[in-house]
Amino acid sequence: MKKVRTRFAPSPTGRMHVGNLRTALYAYLIAKHEGGDFMLRIEDTDQERYVEGALDIIYRTLEKTGLVHDEGPDKDGGVGPYVQSERQASGIYMKYAKQLIEQGDAYYCFCDKERLESLKTSVSEDGTQIVNYDKHCLHLSKEEIEANLAAGKPYVVRINMPTEGTTTFHDEIYGDITVPNAELDDMILIKSDGYPTYNFANVIDDHLMNITHVVRGNEYLSSAPKYNRLYEAFGWEVPVYVHCPLITDENHKKLSKRCGHSSYEDLLDQGFVSEAIVNYVALLGWCPQDNREIFSLPELVEAFDYHHMSKSPAVFDINKLKWMNGEYLKAMDFDKFYELAEPYIKKVITKDYDLKKVASLIKSRIEILPDIKDQIDFFEAVPEYDTAMYCHKKMKTNEETSLEVLKEILPRLEAWDDYSNDALFGLLKGFAEEKGYKNGYVMWPVRTAVSGKQNTPGGATEIMEVLGKAESVERIKNAIELLSR
Repeated sequence: MKKVRTRFAPSPTGRMHVGNLRTALYAYLIAKHEGGDFMLRIEDTDQERYVEGALDIIYRTLEKTGLVHDEGPDKDGGVGPYVQSERQASGIYMKYAKQLIEQGDAYYCFCDKERLESLKTSVSEDGTQIVNYDKHCLHLSKEEIEANLAAGKPYVVRINMPTEGTTTFHDEIYGDITVPNAELDDMILIKSDGYPTYNFANVIDDHLMNITHVVRGNEYLSSAPKYNRLYEAFGWEVPVYVHCPLITDENHKKLSKRCGHSSYEDLLDQGFVSEAIVNYVALLGWCPQDNREIFSLPELVEAFDYHHMSKSPAVFDINKLKWMNGEYLKAMDFDKFYELAEPYIKKVITKDYDLKKVASLIKSRIEILPDIKDQIDFFEAVPEYDTAMYCHKKMKTNEETSLEVLKEILPRLEAWDDYSNDALFGLLKGFAEEKGYKNGYVMWPVRTAVSGKQNTPGGATEIMEVLGKAESVERIKNAIELLSR
């Protein structure tokens, strides 16, 4: 059997869309599951869409996600160049286009913009207008073609598609698909600027780079028959096609930039960690047989089988991703978590507290890093709050009982110097036993007094350990004053 070789072939046009990341991930997993090679190829033939800095984004994304390529522009594996504009400069695409012309499988087209606009058009599923070319230039004589070329008349090179019969191709996910040849337009292979189209360059490069499995989105299903025609015209072996299902938002619309979380970098900016993003993206169209959900990248390599991919659209559920991200944060090594959390904590807390203790309190309570703000804002200052918060049926507390407890405990807190969590807990627990109170009867009003919040990361004594003696006592006094009004 041939060694499995896959490629990720992004265009440097901006941030990496979640769909592109999934394509890269699946291509990586298919190759690595079989002990094969994963290649990076840069498709920059569409010069109008090129975005400065986008190439850096591609490299940075692959590095952060752990999708290490075996070959690419920076790792020569002997089949380069790995950048299409560099390949184009060598004349490779025109060489193969001319071979097709000589075979009668392609032809020069000199039609100008006005003529093309006069032709019948159709609209694709995504709303793009498609010109149905009428093969006008196919019938030009050899003399007319040579005269046009000699005169420098602008041209494109088109494939000569059959107009009768059908073309059948096989996809590993969607099975055999047959289309009438009458529906296949004579697509452009070489554009008027001399650059190859995406469709043509892909076929040439995949063959010359020995790609065995082509992974891409299902929006390219309609182009697959045209690719097959090219492979047949050259007498080349057709690779294994793996078309991934559409990714939609919660409203079952195609995931777009407007949703705010359509790219990998959007998600990083929103406080998701790379490992969780990769894990979640792997499940957008693929499901393991045991329905497991949490995977490291090596575990994904071992478990991934593209035959278990779905045909149905995958819904990008941001809440499910948040849950998964929270699971990753809980399981994360504390030092790594603190490194990620520290900038978010410092945006909120300016006082001289032990920030590592703060981080330890919130580690298991947040789903994404921006959640930190609402969890810890009370450490900086007690927010305004309604004294009704002291009423708790389960703890059997109310405003009056809470005031009494706080007045009784204040002198003991003022006289106490060990503000470690364990020592404070022993103090409050001992006070409760002495008075015949349940622990919650004491802890609830103290926690409310020092935080001013219904829900907090950690209990009363954990919060007071961070605040220290002076701040804790000051907050208890303020609470007594508030309850005494």
